[in-house]
Amino acid sequence: MAGKKRRSIFGRVQRTPKWKKEEFSEIEYEPTSVKELLTEMKDISELIIDLAYSAVLFDNEEIAEEVKYLEVRMDKLNYDIRMMAMMAARTKEDAEQLAGILQVAEAAESISNAAGDIVMMLTDKTRPILPEILSKADEKLFRIKVSKNSKACEQKIGDLKVESETGMRIIAIRRENCWIYNPRSDSNIKADDWLIIRGTDEGHDDLNKFLKGELEDLE
Repeated sequence: MAGKKRRSIFGRVQRTPKWKKEEFSEIEYEPTSVKELLTEMKDISELIIDLAYSAVLFDNEEIAEEVKYLEVRMDKLNYDIRMMAMMAARTKEDAEQLAGILQVAEAAESISNAAGDIVMMLTDKTRPILPEILSKADEKLFRIKVSKNSKACEQKIGDLKVESETGMRIIAIRRENCWIYNPRSDSNIKADDWLIIRGTDEGHDDLNKFLKGELEDLE
């Protein structure tokens, strides 16, 4: 019955979170190259901490759900890479070479577990102090809404050179009721998008003006 909606005792429809669907799905080993496994683990570990802080900072359960999903996904990737190591190791030399790979995989999973601990703060009484703590960091998280007057509308992130021109990285886009996490350089920006961005105050000021239509370009 996984993946279906259920009705609560109050008659309202309860949606099964994406992370629970992933968690309770059957684990099957899928032969994949070490490079592909480690690349996905690296991508997740880079993204998941930013999303975890965003979930708590903006008090957003949807982002928290994505963090939990990525945490479960990381567990499965770690399972795959362990299976690959056991099947590949035939000699002591093989085992020694694979030990380093397993250490990297374990470190990536530790990062995802830490992110999972961070989103648990959504139910913690200490959560209100987090914005004050994050405000003292060199890099901060911001939310900016894209104005229909901005030249960014219908432009690709890569073409706008957001990161190279401002030092700001777009880590997520909220478009109506959908989220786009870790958008690529060929992802389009549209009017009324909400962007979650990581960077400095200086970079935020320029990007904020550009996305609100107060600057013609970022250069």
